[in-house]
This record gives sequence, structure tokens and C-alpha cells, in this order.
Amino acid sequence: MKFAIAVYSPAHSPASRRALLFAQAVLAQGHQLLRVFFYQDGVHTASSNIVTAQDETDTAAQWRAFVVEHQIDAVVCIAAALRRGVLDDEEARRYQRPAANLSQPWQLSGLGQLHEAAQQADRLVSFGGH
Repeated sequence: MKFAIAVYSPAHSPASRRALLFAQAVLAQGHQLLRVFFYQDGVHTASSNIVTAQDETDTAAQWRAFVVEHQIDAVVCIAAALRRGVLDDEEARRYQRPAANLSQPWQLSGLGQLHEAAQQADRLVSFGGH
């Protein structure tokens, strides 16, 4: 079965942790994970400026490791990211901001990537949001 996942909550939230555990289970069960799309506050997961307390789980780092290890197509909504100050080098230059805080493996792209994943997947599973 082919899955796509949409994450609407930041990395420090229970919803993001559940999404990560679900993504891991998808692969462990031999299914395909087409794309993970970070939207709304979920875009904060891709910020390289996240600092997690020593006694808390660093879910953002776990997401990053998961994406790299499994070469997951992890897309961050560009409109939501810009509104929340999550920028790659190109967007930081374009908007004349002093620094970028989005690094590999994340990629900024439009909401069309979520639509495409939903069309190609057998199931779109969403975590978090309002």
C-alpha cells in the first residue's frame, strides 16, 4: 500500500511524534511512503534552530534522521514556512533576511505537492492541525 503523510503540528507536539511513529511503522510493514508533507505549524520541524531540552525527546532530529536514512520525499510548504520564518538560502536572499534556517534534507515546495501525493497514494494520513 502507498501512503502519504501530512504533518500539521510542530516537532515538539504529540501529533508530530505520532506521525513519525506511523511513518516508521509504514516502512516496517513493507508499505511505501510516497511523501511526508509538513504544513501549517508542522513546517517548524524543518528549522535548524530548534533546541530541545535535554530531558525531552528531540523529535525534529528524529524526523531528520528518518528522512535521511530512508531517503523520504520530505516537503515543507513554502507559503506556511515563509509566514513562520522558516527559510532556505534562496528565500533568505529573496526576502533579504540575514540567515536561512532550513537545511538538508528538507525542501520547500508548494501545496500542489500535497495534492499530488494524495492523488498517487492509496491513503493520505494527517496528524495535528486545528
